[in-house]
Amino acid sequence: MQTTKPTVVKIGGSTLGNHDTTLQDLVTLQKRGMPLVVIHGGGNEVTSWLKRLGIDTKFVRGSRVTDKETLHVAIAVLTGLVNKELVAAITSLGGQAIGLSGIDGGLIQAKVNDPEMGYVGEVVKINTEPITTLLNAGYFPIIATAGFRLPDSEQDEIQFLNMNGDVSASEIAIALGADRLVFLTDVSGVQDSDGKVISKLTSTKAKSLIESGVISGGMIPKVEECLRALNYIPSAQILDGRVEGALLSIVEGNNTGTRIEQGDGS
Repeated sequence: MQTTKPTVVKIGGSTLGNHDTTLQDLVTLQKRGMPLVVIHGGGNEVTSWLKRLGIDTKFVRGSRVTDKETLHVAIAVLTGLVNKELVAAITSLGGQAIGLSGIDGGLIQAKVNDPEMGYVGEVVKINTEPITTLLNAGYFPIIATAGFRLPDSEQDEIQFLNMNGDVSASEIAIALGADRLVFLTDVSGVQDSDGKVISKLTSTKAKSLIESGVISGGMIPKVEECLRALNYIPSAQILDGRVEGALLSIVEGNNTGTRIEQGDGS
């Protein structure tokens, strides 16, 4: 029975395929006995396949509008191609991983909150049983962020939803009572107005930087989800997943990227 709290790692789609050492780091940590849960994106791959199929991509406030056609492609690419590429790569490195999605076992239970966005889900509940079952069996799950759609009055035949990966990672970390939440991205960390990485960022300062526009774009949900998770778990960090040994470095206590923490100050 797994007793140690897991580390939850979100791998951004923009960092996939950049020949970093993230997958090797995960295998190394697993062999050291660390329980791991990996959530992955793959938005760039989804966009590429939509383009190949002649399907237009539209974004509102940085999130992909997901009609039925787009949803089918996103689910196929994320839960199929991207997920299995990651599982195969980790297995070839000697790791023990099993791929699944938020649909499997009703792991990410969700509902449509904003019809303007189409089939985009809002997390209602995380069912941790599929995750803990795999951890207890000695595997770490690699989760594609699709969601199982809870029945609603519209009786729509679509039973799955596209999910925000950052939000899903945070919700999973909270539900598991994780030891640490790590966002691996394609920048060196949260940057100040001069472009310098902020090694430690408090909630008060983070909110101020978001309001002033210094923190913008895709970094906003990562910072916001770190802050939300910190109400329930002890540690949250954002770092450059393209750097060799980045994940090992923070686990070993080195100060890399940006550590988010509750409180005042700078």
